[in-house]
Amino acid sequence: MAEQAGFELDRSQVKKAVQALKAFLKTKSSGSSLFLDDTQHISLLFTLWRIPKQAQTIRIPLPHGQQTDSDEICLFTRDEPKMTSEQTQRFYKRLLQERGVKSISEIIPYKVLKTEYKPYEAKRRLLGNFDMFISDDRIRRLLPSHLGKHFYERKKEPLCVNLLSKNLARDIQSIIQGSKLKVTNKGSCCMARIGHSSMTADQLTENIEAAVKTVMAKLRMKGRVMKVIHLKSQTSVALPIYHSDLAHITQDKKAEKSDEADEEKTGAAKKQAKNKETEETEAAVKEEEEEEQEEEEKIPQLVPMETPKKKAKVEKPLTKRKKTQLEKAPKPAAAKKEKKSQSKVIKKTKTMAVGKSESKVKRKVPKVK
Repeated sequence: MAEQAGFELDRSQVKKAVQALKAFLKTKSSGSSLFLDDTQHISLLFTLWRIPKQAQTIRIPLPHGQQTDSDEICLFTRDEPKMTSEQTQRFYKRLLQERGVKSISEIIPYKVLKTEYKPYEAKRRLLGNFDMFISDDRIRRLLPSHLGKHFYERKKEPLCVNLLSKNLARDIQSIIQGSKLKVTNKGSCCMARIGHSSMTADQLTENIEAAVKTVMAKLRMKGRVMKVIHLKSQTSVALPIYHSDLAHITQDKKAEKSDEADEEKTGAAKKQAKNKETEETEAAVKEEEEEEQEEEEKIPQLVPMETPKKKAKVEKPLTKRKKTQLEKAPKPAAAKKEKKSQSKVIKKTKTMAVGKSESKVKRKVPKVK
């Protein structure tokens, strides 16, 4: 939360700025007859000392409503089961009439938004036709993909409301008559609308005080945050209503230095603790390794045992009976076959030689007639 001890808003300064702004708008509208009935929105411009770390959306309840009677408000509803889009529109119109809500100008079911407002031109036309959008809480996560980025760039994204609430009229009225501040983490400036030019000076000052209080209470930042607050309309310059003193800057610097010193001390302490832990772990690992080495040294080394050699058998001389048995033993079949084949080959060679000799002899002997 932001610090509110040194923050004080001067009511007289705020009222002077409001009166000066209203006078400027009157002189500008009197110059041309086209803008006599034109009401301009009046906003607060907040400038912070630091850029916020996190984005935030702050809802601001106002004592006097900022919406005019001519503002058009659109309500996005979910698709009721077993009902067409026309039947859902009639159902929710009847529900709003029963609860006493008269500020909603048009109701668009989710199915109609997906089909009829799918083209880019239709979305831009929808954005320009209405000043504010409200959505059913049950379909709020489905809308961004169908609405597009222009709704969020123009800061007209729909605000959520519970249509099943018993106090529906009060909830819708608080959303319509209230305001919101969108704090981003991309810059130090943000703006919130707090009224319009047709309101009185007292109503505007009360709205400004209420808005500043709620913003300072709900802003998620530490220390002194607010630097400058300006009041402006759509066409006017920004009028300052609050400016923070520069005396707290030295205090903030001292506080930052002390915080840095504390952080350094804590960092050094953490490093020492980590070093101790690492040393302890290393010592434990070394002890374990030494114990393992000692155990290995204690284990006796195994020496290979010499196996007893077998005695060589002494061959005994063969007896006569064994010799006769070995001589009479049958020869193997392979040896017999080899002998037979050798004998056959010898016979063939002999017959071939005899045949050749006979043929030679026959040729030499002449025939007798």
